Amino acid sequence: MAESTLTARSLERLLGDWRAGAGSAYHALAERIRLLVLDGRIPVDTRLPAERDLAERLGLSRTTVTAAYRHLREHGLVLSVRGSGSVARLPGAPTILPAPPAADYIDFSKAAPPALPWLPDLARQAVDDLPEHLGDAGFDPIGTPALRAAIADRYTARGLPTTPEQIMVTIGAQHAISLLSRALIGRGDRAIIEAPTYPHAYEALRVAGARLVPVGVAPRDDEGWSGQAEAEAMTRAIVHSNPVAAYLMPDFQNPTGRSMSAETRERVLDAAARQGTVIVADETTGELDIDRAESLLPMAAYGPAIMVGSVGKTVWGGVRVGWIRADRPLIRRLLAVRSPGDLGTPIIEQLLVTRALQHMDDILELRREQLRAGRERLEGLLAEAFPEWHVPHVDGGIVTWVGLGAAVSSQLALAARSHGLIVAAGPRFGIDGAFERFLRLPICSPAETTDAAVQALARAWRSLSGAAPAPDQSLLASVI
Repeated sequence: MAESTLTARSLERLLGDWRAGAGSAYHALAERIRLLVLDGRIPVDTRLPAERDLAERLGLSRTTVTAAYRHLREHGLVLSVRGSGSVARLPGAPTILPAPPAADYIDFSKAAPPALPWLPDLARQAVDDLPEHLGDAGFDPIGTPALRAAIADRYTARGLPTTPEQIMVTIGAQHAISLLSRALIGRGDRAIIEAPTYPHAYEALRVAGARLVPVGVAPRDDEGWSGQAEAEAMTRAIVHSNPVAAYLMPDFQNPTGRSMSAETRERVLDAAARQGTVIVADETTGELDIDRAESLLPMAAYGPAIMVGSVGKTVWGGVRVGWIRADRPLIRRLLAVRSPGDLGTPIIEQLLVTRALQHMDDILELRREQLRAGRERLEGLLAEAFPEWHVPHVDGGIVTWVGLGAAVSSQLALAARSHGLIVAAGPRFGIDGAFERFLRLPICSPAETTDAAVQALARAWRSLSGAAPAPDQSLLASVI
């Protein structure tokens, strides 16, 4: 993994009010840095500021900072090498072995709403449209003209002028991310990811040979992590690591739920353009707005960016259709990359999605009401069952990123299995075991599923009895 450097000024901003409470200054400083590493706000392999620089910035003696770093080394959170400084570490990296849920389990690990109630009608209409496409072999590596035009029109209506020639239809968003990874990244190239992030995306980047450069993001209501701080961290990473590409989720990020402000989008895209970094913006959840105050355009409207989308979170995950919006030269490259792996997106599913896009405003209105109800229900149940947890009030998307107050996410996920519940533990969304203090929970599940899941989660939480043993990472939920 590529190594990044954290300046004393940036660490001071992350530390916030670290002096609050009793106890020695060195211990308070060490504990705050420890939590930042465990939460993924300081990504693993980040070089910490020199002791002298941090002491000057915080107005401390160098002895205090030295003692704090020594405490972190003793607990496996920092590795110090003479002449190379101190680098953030975690005591051990988990081995994640996803397991399919049994039929009698409540699966609360998958963040995807149920199918549209009128999906069967759309399917019947697609079958009616099929005969006019039966005259050729049916292998379609770029997408039917009608679907590409419908996707382009949707972008144009949202404020991003687009032509059908800029669209490639894929077998879902994950397929799009994999194609882009293979087309853009060579073995050993650096690629920026958000931390935490969608796990299957960083897996695709790694398979392509990327060295990952994580940049921390936080839930939308985290007062210690403003849009300005995120923009600074992202632009600093782009300049210092010189990445080939960056994979971002600018709207209702999975799992934190945060959205980039317009200013942050502009700053990040400007830095990327100057550095030659390709921005891949995944907006699979981009239109799932519940009540976001700010009206935002697709990221490519603010500067050069490749867009990835799908209907997996709007129509149904079982309809495997996604797309890439890019310049025509890249579309041609993607066609060459695609042919060894697959021969195109199924025609009948493309016909279904073409029909669905004609009703997208109605679809989004339905999803908005479902997500609003799911959010309110989950927030209420969690507040009653877990008053000590921090539950961000998300304004869109499909998940919330719950702060547990202790580094027990994996233990809780494992305990939940014994109570018939599968949940996605925090480390699944980071690399090298970070985010043990968080749990991702969906707001898009049916009410009865949410009720049963929270009840099982409460039983699992009580079974931990407040203990925080070393996590057994042998089983964690599979994630969409």
